[in-house]
Amino acid sequence: MSILVTGGAGYIGSHCVDVLIEKGYDVVVVDNLQTGHEESLPETVTFYQGDIRDKRFLTQVFEFEKIEGVIHFAANSLVGESVEEPLMYFDNNVYGTQVLADVMREQDVKAIVFSSSAATYGEPKEVPILETAETNPTSPYGETKLMMEKILKWCDNAYGTKFVALRYFNVAGAKLDGTIGEDHNPESHLIPIILQTALGQRDSLKIFGDDYPTPDGTCIRDYVHVLDLAEAHVLAIDYLLKGGESNIFNLGSSVGFSVQAMLEEARKVTGKAIESEVVPRRAGDPSTLVASSEKAKCILGWSPRYTEVDTILSSAWKWHSSHPEGY
Repeated sequence: MSILVTGGAGYIGSHCVDVLIEKGYDVVVVDNLQTGHEESLPETVTFYQGDIRDKRFLTQVFEFEKIEGVIHFAANSLVGESVEEPLMYFDNNVYGTQVLADVMREQDVKAIVFSSSAATYGEPKEVPILETAETNPTSPYGETKLMMEKILKWCDNAYGTKFVALRYFNVAGAKLDGTIGEDHNPESHLIPIILQTALGQRDSLKIFGDDYPTPDGTCIRDYVHVLDLAEAHVLAIDYLLKGGESNIFNLGSSVGFSVQAMLEEARKVTGKAIESEVVPRRAGDPSTLVASSEKAKCILGWSPRYTEVDTILSSAWKWHSSHPEGY
């Protein structure tokens, strides 16, 4: 029996595939390669290029392979883009999940781990954020992730399809040997943009607003290493396959760092003078997002190993400096 990973050729998906294989799982990957890279996948993986919105294609994958559980990453994920193109996000993220859930129902597959987001919370009233906090997204991206969770909740109610939604915060870092890492075009995540600036690929780092209600005026985020995140997905699918009930978990380091603080740390790690400039805020960006991950640690047994910021930055720097043009 195999684990199907949708979006498995993407940044987080490819690291999750790597951990699944390391732990002895048979892995099947579906990815349309809109933002993913087939080069990130090992040869031992069964790979199908296609779109999860194509029900006929997806049904054939389930019929060809013996799928016992799904880890679902396939989605558009840019906050700013979602504000400009909300219908694209509802089509890909929400409708794609609907098709996937429908095929799972028809094929009697009862376990799915879903890559959700801290964007479901919007601007939190309390920090650190608990899973019981109010969900009030401030972007179409966050709204689609919340709707995807609700689709899975009602599928559990109607069909008994058990799910784990993992709401995570800023994902960063790379595999420690530098063989796989983050490669988006265009890039929108803070750490790779900082490191691209260090490599001379950008003139300066654009800091989107320095007037937030934070100590230095820049946004505060909770950074979690991609390897720790991948480990949590594997723990979650194992939890479901062993009979666990549907649940929602936050994943983060429980420590917040501002954009300015991350920039200063990156200067130390790279030894580069990284130029920066302040520009207007981006639509949909909350000022502070920091998780409480105690629930995941207690129920899933998740124990993140790479929690130091210099470790996160160093692993990302190893990838970017050895793959300056990506894959």
